[in-house]
This record gives sequence, C-alpha cells and structure tokens, in this order.
Amino acid sequence: MTIKRLVALMLVFLVSLAIGCGGAAAPGPAAQPTTAATSPSASTAPAKPVNPELILATTTSTQDSGLLDLLIPMFEKQTGYRVKPIAVGSGQAMTMGERGEADVLLVHAPDSEKKFMQAGHGTDRRLVMHNDFIVVGPAEDPAKIRGEPSVLAALEKVAEANALFVSRGDNSGTDQLEQKLWKLADLTPKGQSWYQQTGQGMGATLSVAAEKSGYTISDRATYLANKNLQLKILVEGDKSLLNVYHVIVINPSKSDKINVQGAKAFADFMVAKDTQDVIGKFGIDKFNQPLFFPDAGKQDEEVGG
Repeated sequence: MTIKRLVALMLVFLVSLAIGCGGAAAPGPAAQPTTAATSPSASTAPAKPVNPELILATTTSTQDSGLLDLLIPMFEKQTGYRVKPIAVGSGQAMTMGERGEADVLLVHAPDSEKKFMQAGHGTDRRLVMHNDFIVVGPAEDPAKIRGEPSVLAALEKVAEANALFVSRGDNSGTDQLEQKLWKLADLTPKGQSWYQQTGQGMGATLSVAAEKSGYTISDRATYLANKNLQLKILVEGDKSLLNVYHVIVINPSKSDKINVQGAKAFADFMVAKDTQDVIGKFGIDKFNQPLFFPDAGKQDEEVGG
C-alpha cells in the first residue's frame, strides 16, 4: 500500500506540473496586443521629407485674412514640411512660378491661370475655394452707388462723379478683375485725377482708401479682417464679382530646385476633406459668416471660375 500510495502521489505531481507548464505558456501570446497597441501612434507620425523646405507663392488675401496662419501649421504638422509663404499679387506669384522661384501657388486670377497652364508652367491646377469681391467706400458715398446691383453701373457713377477710386495697381488677382471691369464698362481710369494706384496689397490699399475716403474693390475676406476701417460695403452680389482660388503645382522643368513632392503634398492637403472643412468654418466664430467657401471636387463651371 505504501508503494502504491507513493506512485499515486507521483502521478498527481506530474499531472499538476504538466498543467502548470501549459498554463504558463498562455501569457506569452496575450502579451502581444500590448505591443501592437503602441504601434498606431508610431505609424501615424509623418515620415521626414527628403526635402522639407517648401516655397508657397500666394495672393495677399489668404494672408491678410488670416487663413494661412491656420492652414500652414496644420500642413506642417501633418507632413513634416516647412513652408515659406510669400504673399504677393497673383500675377507676381505666377511670375515667380514661371521663373522656378516657387514650388506651389495659391492664386485667384482664373484667366491668367489658364494661360499659365497652357504655357506649361504648371503641371496640376485644382479648384480649392471661392468667396467674392465687393466695392467699398465712405459712408457718405459721394458717387451714390450704394445698393447698385450692377458693378459696371457703379463704376460708371464713380467716374462721372470724379470720386476718388483707389486701385491696387499691382497685377494681382484683384487688380486684374478691376481692370477687366473698367474695360467692360468702356472706361479708362488710368491717368485721371480721381484714380490712384497704391502698388500694394489688399490690406494696405484698404487703409489708403479709408484714409482718403475713396472707393476700392476688395475681396470680402480681407475687408472683414480689416472691418475697423471706416469703409462700407456699397456694391455686392453681382456675379462678375466672383473670386475663385486654385492651387497650382509648378512644372519641375522650371528649375532643378523645385520641390515636386512637397508641392504635390500641399495641393493634396488643400483639397483634402479635413482641410476643406476648416476652410468652410473659417471666420464664422469672429464674423458670423465664413470668409471662404470650399469647392474641392467641383468643376470650375459649377462655381463660375
């Protein structure tokens, strides 16, 4: 009996040992999810670009309105690129692109943009957003244009009244639109005593118009960002005053220094859903209205640009 009991005890011990070893192995695979749980944060970190420096030539309205101050940090955080924005008129921005002095453009001069693309200066042009132009002036409104539905009729009244009109005169998108409107109205304001050109951006031109109690044409976003100036919106809503923005990737044949990958990344960013959502909400908290309307995915004909 003693031997049998000893054998039985040994068998129980061996069975317990086998069960214990089998159970000890279980924690090994179970530990793997802990490692996997930490991997998403590492995988979402942006890979460092080979060439992180990106030059963006853009219209002054995107900077004067504050939009770039919001979008550029977002882009840099998501991609690892460092953006150097150069805010000039759209005409000058396209000249920079033609010379290979910028990698990507954000501009609002559709007629010039189409010629730019036809000449092969850009490889990709995408619709980003729109807002509108407005005619602003002093509350006294000496030319009596307040509420005029036709911008051409308003310009005719300004000319007839010899009322001061302040133009940017810098070949910007705004300036190109203004010159087009004068031509459509069959008027030649240059050289007239009542017509002055600043050669400066939109914010500075608004300041001059306010100081001299003159009229000017502005994009709505920059006007609202400078609303403390004593200028009133007098003419708005004419479909001729549509203001459309596109992003353009510069042709790398312009210079071996063109950051093609960075330019494509910025263009993709500008039309991405998250960015478009931010654009559509920009300005609501401060002005109770959006300063820009997102248009990615639309055709130019749908917007009018």
